[in-house]
Amino acid sequence: MANKFYITTAIPYVNATPHVGHALEFVQADTVARIHRLLGDETCLLSGGDENALKNVQAAEKAGIPLQEFIDKNSELFKQLAQQLHVQFDIFQKGSDQEHHYSASQKLWKLCEHDIYKKSYEGLYCVGCEQYYTKDELNENGECFEHPGKKLELVKEENYFFKLSSYQQQLIDLISSDTIKIVPETKKNEMLSFLKQPLQDISISRSNERAKNWGVPIPGDDTQRMYVWFDALNIYQSGIGFGWDETSYKKWWPADVHVIGKGIARFHAIYWPAFLLSAGLSLPKTILVHGYFTVDGQKMSKTVGNIVDPTALISKYGAESLRYYFLKELPTFADGDFSERRFKELYNADLANGLGNLTSRVAKLSGTVTYGKNTTTFKDVFKDEYKKMIDEFQLNDALGFVWEKIKICDKLINDKEPWRLSEPDRTPILIDAVQQIQTIAILLQPFLPETAERILTQFAGPTIASLPPLFPRLP
Repeated sequence: MANKFYITTAIPYVNATPHVGHALEFVQADTVARIHRLLGDETCLLSGGDENALKNVQAAEKAGIPLQEFIDKNSELFKQLAQQLHVQFDIFQKGSDQEHHYSASQKLWKLCEHDIYKKSYEGLYCVGCEQYYTKDELNENGECFEHPGKKLELVKEENYFFKLSSYQQQLIDLISSDTIKIVPETKKNEMLSFLKQPLQDISISRSNERAKNWGVPIPGDDTQRMYVWFDALNIYQSGIGFGWDETSYKKWWPADVHVIGKGIARFHAIYWPAFLLSAGLSLPKTILVHGYFTVDGQKMSKTVGNIVDPTALISKYGAESLRYYFLKELPTFADGDFSERRFKELYNADLANGLGNLTSRVAKLSGTVTYGKNTTTFKDVFKDEYKKMIDEFQLNDALGFVWEKIKICDKLINDKEPWRLSEPDRTPILIDAVQQIQTIAILLQPFLPETAERILTQFAGPTIASLPPLFPRLP
């Protein structure tokens, strides 16, 4: 019986079109999912649209478009981006889905009711984060660190609160013991450091007036809507059947990996497990926290005007080269810079001159040779250094490992100079080179799936045809 593997991306806000940071996370999650499919695990990759946020309401009003129409249009752009990047989402769960997501979130609320109470509250609210902050959590200008330059709103209203404070010691124990494994270690330590301070109970509802009557209604109280983070995190459950298909839910939950950006680590490592503990539900196993893209050395910002449109890049350079750049240039757990100049350098050096040139050379030399069938599978090559790197989510290092194999095969051809030899003498050299290329393609399957398929098809034998280059050089 196959193992199950359930992985999720963060659920992106759909108040604007996708940017290159979303593309990065989609590709990272897809690569991990593909690895598990290749290993024979029954795999589910979920994403969706975080559609009940106040920022979505404000963005629709600014655009002058009816809210549901605005959200549907933007959610579709995220789905299209995934398809363009060869990302295989098995489920895309919309937050505005009243049939499944609303009922699932109301069920979660009811399971947590013993930890929910109502009180009046006044606090500083960041619409960008959809979160209240205390003054000591803000920068020197009194702004949120994630959204500098945006003034916080002073909000006073009566809301429902969740007894987060009741779960402080349990969360410390779960994270310390890696029962909830947070990678990298620095993020685990960051969450434990936060948990050293007394946990404050959190507001988990908004008045209908402030929510503009948008979002999941509170069971039994038609004057309030759920706090967006209470319902959005539940997309990880509602998408797989929580509250409406218990067979599917029991099959997939808990999540094996949540892939998220560092700005939302607290929601996933502290709030989300606390909600689940309160509800008596299983906890996610691993939270993978990746870094951010800067653009030419600056943080992406609408104000600066440096938001990078991944769709335009795919149209210009192709999906596979973008996947390579995202996975190779950015260490999984660190911030990295997106630069079109650097993209072109890496494309020409690694894809055109490296992988592309090697496959072209060997194919041209191999026209007269007959090859046996290759029976190697991904399971056969998933071992040693490569396996260790992937198990630790060091995707950039795993790609580096593959490129070392490309260099080794290149050196074989350069040293042996098979074009100078007679056919009997060059045949074993070329058979060796073809077998190395086949292994390289198998190792590349999770990272560059279409490129790997093209290489495996071309080098399947018994004869090998010379084809147009995989990656023509960029000017």
